[in-house]
Amino acid sequence: MRARINHVSISAIELARSVGFYTELFGAEAIESPNFGYPVQWLRIGDLQLHIFERSGDAPMYHHFALEVNDFVRVFRETRARGLHDQETNGRHLNQLPSGQIQLYLRDPAGNLVEINCASAEMLSEETRSELALLAERFPQDENNNRAHLYLTWSGRTAASAEPSTSLDAKTSRDG
Repeated sequence: MRARINHVSISAIELARSVGFYTELFGAEAIESPNFGYPVQWLRIGDLQLHIFERSGDAPMYHHFALEVNDFVRVFRETRARGLHDQETNGRHLNQLPSGQIQLYLRDPAGNLVEINCASAEMLSEETRSELALLAERFPQDENNNRAHLYLTWSGRTAASAEPSTSLDAKTSRDG
C-alpha cells in the first residue's frame, strides 16, 4: 500500500482573514466545503487542498506545512513588509539547506507556521540573500544530512530548469 497527502488542515481565528491571506498571497482557490457546524473553507493549492477551520486556540509552535511558489522573491518581500517572518521557531527565518534548497518561515494571520520553499539559492535576489543563514554553519551536517532534499522527485533543478508551481510540499520529518 502507498499513501499520499490529500490535504492539510489548519485553524483560523478569523476565517475570512486567513482565507484572504492564502488566496491573495499564494493564489489559493476557494472550493466547495461541507458544513461542519462551524465556519470552514477548503482551498485548492496546486493538486492538494488546504482546509481552514475557524476555531479558538493557539496555533502549535512547530507544526507546519510547506508551500512551493513560482515567485519566491515576491513572497519574501510581501511577507517581510507585513512583518510575518518567524525568527524564533527555528532560530532564523531564512535558511539554506546543505543541498541548496531554501526555507522561509512565516506565520499566517492565525499564527500557523508556514514554510515557503525555493529550489535553489541561485533564484534569490541579492537583497534576499543578505538575510540567508546556512544551516551547515549553524549545525554540523554529516553525509546523510548533506544528501537530504526537500523535493522527493529531485532532478537537479536550477534557476533555469525549475518549473513554476504552487503546491503543498508533502514533506518528511527530515526537512524540519
